[in-house]
Amino acid sequence: MEEKIKNFLKQKLLKNKKVLGCWTSLDNEITSELLALVGFDFLLIDHEHGYGDPRGITRQLQSLKETKCSALVRMPKDDEVYVKKTLDAGVNSIMFPAVTNKKEAKNIVEMCRYAPKGYRGVAPGMIRATDYGLNIQNYFENIEKNLLIVCQIENEEGVSNIQDIADVEGVDMLFIGPMDLSTNIGCFGKFNDPKFVNLIEKAKKDIIKTTKFSGIIPYGNNSWQDLLDYGFNLTTVGTELTLLRDTSKALIKKFKELNNNSS
Repeated sequence: MEEKIKNFLKQKLLKNKKVLGCWTSLDNEITSELLALVGFDFLLIDHEHGYGDPRGITRQLQSLKETKCSALVRMPKDDEVYVKKTLDAGVNSIMFPAVTNKKEAKNIVEMCRYAPKGYRGVAPGMIRATDYGLNIQNYFENIEKNLLIVCQIENEEGVSNIQDIADVEGVDMLFIGPMDLSTNIGCFGKFNDPKFVNLIEKAKKDIIKTTKFSGIIPYGNNSWQDLLDYGFNLTTVGTELTLLRDTSKALIKKFKELNNNSS
C-alpha cells in the first residue's frame, strides 16, 4: 500500500539536514500559512503558553497542507486527552515540556502509541488523521514510524537524566528550553550567570552525545546559526509575535528619528 503519511520534518532530520522553524503562539492559520510559504521547515505551534486549543490545531494543519512545512505541536503537559485529540487531528510531530526522568518519557511514548506498545485510544472512522475513515489501514501501518516525539529538558533534574530519557525507545529528540532552565535554578534570563552557563553547557554536550536528534532555541548571544554550528539539528528564529513586535518597533523608531517626532 502506498504510504500517504509524510512527516517532512522527520525525513529531513533522518537525512542529517539542519532544520529551522518559527515558534507560533497566536493560533492564526493565515499567519501560519504565510510562514510556511516563506520556507520554514516547521512551525512550532505552542499549546503550553500560546492561545490555541485542540480545535485550532485542525485549522493550523489545513493551512500547511499544500506546503512542505511541518507542524510540531507543543503540549500544555502530558495530558492523555489533549495528546489524543492532537494526534487524532493529524499531528505527527509532538513536543512535551519539562520532561524530568525516564519514567515520564516512557509514559509519554506510550501515550502516543496504540496498543500493544501504548494506550492511545482508537477511533479510526471519525478522526482527521485517517482522512475521516477513508485511509485507516495506511494510517495504522505508518503512524509509528512517522511519529516524532520531542522531550524538552528544562530543569536540573532533566539535565541530570538526559541519557536515561534518551535511552527510552520512541523518544526521537531532546530539546533544551533555556528560559525555563535559567528560571529553575534562580537565574531568570541571566544567561551569563556562571551557574546557568555550567548547567546549559552540560545539557548541550550531553544531548549532542546521545544518538537522538537535538533541538534548542536561541538564547543570550547564541544565535540560531551558532547553535546549528555547535551541532544541534533543529532550532527556531523566535516567534511570529516577536518578529511582528520587533520589526514594528524598529520601523516606528526609524520613523521618529527621521521625522523628529518623539511623541
